[in-house]
Amino acid sequence: MPTKKKPQVTPTPERRRELLATAAEVFAAQGYNATTVRRIADEAGMLAGSLYYHFDSKESMVDEILSTFLDELWQGYDAVLAAGLGPRETIEALVTESFREIDRHRPAVAIYQKESKHLATQPRFAYLADSQTKFEKAWLGTLERGVAEGVFRDDLDIRLTYRFVRDTVWVAASWYRPGGHHSPEEIARQYLSMVLDGIALRT
Repeated sequence: MPTKKKPQVTPTPERRRELLATAAEVFAAQGYNATTVRRIADEAGMLAGSLYYHFDSKESMVDEILSTFLDELWQGYDAVLAAGLGPRETIEALVTESFREIDRHRPAVAIYQKESKHLATQPRFAYLADSQTKFEKAWLGTLERGVAEGVFRDDLDIRLTYRFVRDTVWVAASWYRPGGHHSPEEIARQYLSMVLDGIALRT
């Protein structure tokens, strides 16, 4: 008598998201090269073979983690850039949106910071370099517009200012934890106050 095959159960989107969240935490903590599928499976409480039922490789996992983060980041950034705001208001909105993304995708931000330069050399991850170019254009263009319109100081080194603001914001992923004492919007407000207005009392 032939043995009946057990029907395969299609993974649910919720389970897939849970596994990606676990993988993102492991990648962020251990680094991409040092992370194995077995380690991710152990953290997820499953066998490595079962994880392959959901994803064909750790490369697929990190690809989905990073592309999901960047897709959401650019949805927010594009909305800001299309809103017709002034230069200062655009910077404020971009910084606020950045902190919201750190809140939503902190492990992905850490992975992006540590691994994007290496991963971008692979054809599958060419979008990382494209996103970085687009990112620089958005920020540099806003700063240049602010100087041209007399909103920002005309003695600013635009590229140095961009790097300072970029690093000041995104390094927060190394210490920020969702659910803390301050919301992303409150942290953004404090950062913007220091970056745009300084920390010394006005005399």
